[in-house]
Amino acid sequence: MVPLPAKPLPREPIRPFTLFAALKLRLIGGNLRGAVDRKLGFVFTLLAALFVATVSFLSLLALRLAPPDVAADLGTVLFTAFLIGWAVVPLLAFGLDDTLDPARLSLFPLTTRQLAIGLFASSATGAWPLTTLIALFGALAGLARSLPAALTGLVAVPLMFALCLVTSRLVTTALSGLLRSRRGRDLLAVAAIALVLLFQLPNIIVNRGLDDPAALLRGAAGFLRWTPPGMTAEAISTGNPLWLLPVALTVAVVGYLWIKVLGRALVTPDSSTQAAASVRASSGLLDRLLPDGPLAAVVYKEVRYLRRDPRFRVSWLVAVVVTGALAFSMSGDGAGPALVIGLSILGAIMIGAQLSNLFGIDGRSLWMNAVVFAQERDFRTDIRGRHLAAALIALPLLAALALAIGLFTGNPAAVLPALLTAWGVLGLALGAGAITSTLIPYTVPERMNAFTGAAPGQGGQAFLGSMGSMMAVVLLALPLALPVVLGFHWLAALMLPYGLAATLLGQHLAAKLARLRLPEILAAVSRPT
Repeated sequence: MVPLPAKPLPREPIRPFTLFAALKLRLIGGNLRGAVDRKLGFVFTLLAALFVATVSFLSLLALRLAPPDVAADLGTVLFTAFLIGWAVVPLLAFGLDDTLDPARLSLFPLTTRQLAIGLFASSATGAWPLTTLIALFGALAGLARSLPAALTGLVAVPLMFALCLVTSRLVTTALSGLLRSRRGRDLLAVAAIALVLLFQLPNIIVNRGLDDPAALLRGAAGFLRWTPPGMTAEAISTGNPLWLLPVALTVAVVGYLWIKVLGRALVTPDSSTQAAASVRASSGLLDRLLPDGPLAAVVYKEVRYLRRDPRFRVSWLVAVVVTGALAFSMSGDGAGPALVIGLSILGAIMIGAQLSNLFGIDGRSLWMNAVVFAQERDFRTDIRGRHLAAALIALPLLAALALAIGLFTGNPAAVLPALLTAWGVLGLALGAGAITSTLIPYTVPERMNAFTGAAPGQGGQAFLGSMGSMMAVVLLALPLALPVVLGFHWLAALMLPYGLAATLLGQHLAAKLARLRLPEILAAVSRPT
């Protein structure tokens, strides 16, 4: 007798929302079974989330004590801050939270729609999402002044929470390939700088001496009120549910875009798996300007460093951000041409300070130069190529900086002298940096961090090299730059040839020193990190 085949058991349908929420809770609970430091970190995170949730709820609840119009304006600004925070902060946690990377879940037997639902559930699970939800309900209690407003808020708060989640997922998914690559370090560094600058924004506004903060709040709220988070706050304040219709539409559109980006991210290889291109693989502007030879090879190498290594771009970005923050803080009715010229000079000095260790980024590979270079002309060509690559980026950057400061402060006539002076100061920095690079070289660590300085034990050398170069630039620039700042703008025409002469002289002296001190330079930049 042939046995009948057993009937397959009915397979329970996959519920991605429940499944991913449970997985996220298991990941969170796994911290309690780890080492002591992980347990302490988990407990600290819970306590921090509890503290932030309590303070946020009580602070937003205190909006009831403010006049209705002021409370509505504050709610609009705070709701916008919630959305910006959810868009930026997860970028800093990328690589720490596995649920943020869709590539880690690509082998799950799930459709894109199911995966999107699951990722949405994982985003809504945890201590910090719960903190955000508690804070939003605190805003509901602080803004709603009537029963219709409270009922509208019960719909508006989950809608705002969903907007934060889908926006966060769209940003992290769209940038997931980049965040897995080396260029992702740039994004993390820029996000960190943006957060630091955001925390300094109140100080900048106070230092600028605004006499009417209420007017500033009304102006910001008047603009932000027409954004989705502003409409959510307005719906709670007025009790009018019609304000929620554009918000719901925005959530649907952002969610649709996220699903489309997620589907593409699951089948697209990220840049970290792409084969690296050759140094001269593309034919661009540099190919037409520079003939093949040692100088072109150095320029291409340095441009690649500047484009790929975040330690260069972050330091230059810091110079731009600091200069821009000072321009905003110091500008006012009494701002004159001296402010434009002075801040442009400061930007040039800060950028030039990053070029005081030309050989450090090469590390142990500098020995190839030691094998190839035989004459002083070879060293001079190498230094000249490094300077040319830096100038290709620094000169347009300083031009844009001077133009922006001049227009922002209302002194467009000061842009030209500021630009010429800044370019001249950059030339002085190139010349001084070439000499300090040969006298005080140090190792640049090969770490996944854009803010590293020198190898262990070489911090004093790094400080001495940077400060020595900056002090030399200041002393050399004073004879011409100070009169330009004081109003003798025609002297700015002399700064450019003065800086060019200093650059050429620095290259000549540095080449002589490098030929004599190449073994010492190689040993200094090859320290283990």
